[in-house]
Amino acid sequence: MITVTHRRYVPYSHAHYAGNLVDGAYSLALFGDVATEVCIRLDGDEGLFASYSDVQFRAPVRAGDVLEVTATVTRMGTRSRTIDFTAAVVCRGTGGSGAEVLPEPVVAVTATGTVVVPAKGSHPTTPPPPLSGLKA
Repeated sequence: MITVTHRRYVPYSHAHYAGNLVDGAYSLALFGDVATEVCIRLDGDEGLFASYSDVQFRAPVRAGDVLEVTATVTRMGTRSRTIDFTAAVVCRGTGGSGAEVLPEPVVAVTATGTVVVPAKGSHPTTPPPPLSGLKA
């Protein structure tokens, strides 16, 4: 149907645990970002994340990594879209400022989620007027 991919460097400021490990919520936030682009491309709206039906943490994500996050739509309902997500480590920090491109990506997180979008025709065709008293 449609696949969208983002890449993101994981900054050291996101390390929460020993060994520069990053919490699982970091990858879930990236899934939300890539799902937003999916909704914009398909529906012209950012959509809203409704739920996850499956999340699997398969390998560590560390500060200094580069993640490739992919969202593939697997089902389209009237207002809902089911999306399969993958976060794969494509580069890994090796300490200090060193890093290496991995010979094969390491799948770190997978998930299936559901997003919802407004009904067709319910989205305004023109933006609302600016709030009075605010300067652009």
